[in-house]
Amino acid sequence: MKSLIIAEAGVNHNGSIAIAKELCLAAKEAGANVVKFQTWITERIITHGVAQADYQVQNTGNNQSQFDMLKSLELSFDAFREIKEYCDQIGIAFASTADEPESLDFLLSLGIPFIKLGSGDLSNIPFLRYCGSKGMPVILSTGMGTLADVDRAIGALRSGGTHDITLLHCTTNYPCPFDDVNLRAMNTLGTAFGLPVGYSDHTQGIEVAIAAVSLGATVVEKHFTLSRTMEGPDHIASTEPDEFKRMVTAIRNVEQSLGTGIKQPTQSEKEISDVVLKRIVADRFVPKGTIISESDLCVKRSSSGLPAEMWDLVVGTEARSDFAIDEGIVF
Repeated sequence: MKSLIIAEAGVNHNGSIAIAKELCLAAKEAGANVVKFQTWITERIITHGVAQADYQVQNTGNNQSQFDMLKSLELSFDAFREIKEYCDQIGIAFASTADEPESLDFLLSLGIPFIKLGSGDLSNIPFLRYCGSKGMPVILSTGMGTLADVDRAIGALRSGGTHDITLLHCTTNYPCPFDDVNLRAMNTLGTAFGLPVGYSDHTQGIEVAIAAVSLGATVVEKHFTLSRTMEGPDHIASTEPDEFKRMVTAIRNVEQSLGTGIKQPTQSEKEISDVVLKRIVADRFVPKGTIISESDLCVKRSSSGLPAEMWDLVVGTEARSDFAIDEGIVF
């Protein structure tokens, strides 16, 4: 099964519908299955005066409040309606993370394929229950959480009514250092809860996302930007179009290479084995009637002779014909 690859455009539109549409087209051309944004009403998700996170200060170069930063990046419902229509036109699925109920209801009215919840709402019990009540598939990021936190969030979603839940391992830091990734925790989530798992990647580069697929990620979410040099809190931790395209190609190659898990020769190996696998041949002239000993035999690549694994069956038998040097031994 192919993993779902989400281009996390997030707030990398910088408040511009035009840039948002460019991101949609670039994501489509890079091979993403979904382009995803973030939808909120600033006054309903944050109070005035909350400081930015350290990474936001470092990435934006200013000390404005989170409220002011989010307000500058907020897009209207009409803007998202236009973006969704554009995605339909170019043939890429549109999704967005809702941060409060009104935005969620709006997004559902557009026909999004799933509800995506960010790590910031992992402990938001009333909102989790509200999301669960919609009966939609839910993809839940689990950054900043413990197994107990994730268990509580799953319980809230299920109490609302949904059981179609995918858990994304992630580390809430932008960019995320490699030694903070702890990618094996993705499999810990799957083992602990028996749910599909994936990975929301905040590292720079593409190797960790590719590794996640090799470990069984059913969803890969990767921040996506037109250019890391653009102003904004998430651009520096995002992947540019050419790099994202390479990631998609690598993921699809890895998926093909994972195979069925059954250890057996491929058709091409069967064809090659005729000239590569070794056979039992005479190491010296063996007259008919000889009781064959190990010293009469050797193993070489040959077009005739019994397979090498039959060595113990051949030794001690009577030669039923003469065998010249290098002639394949047969019963």
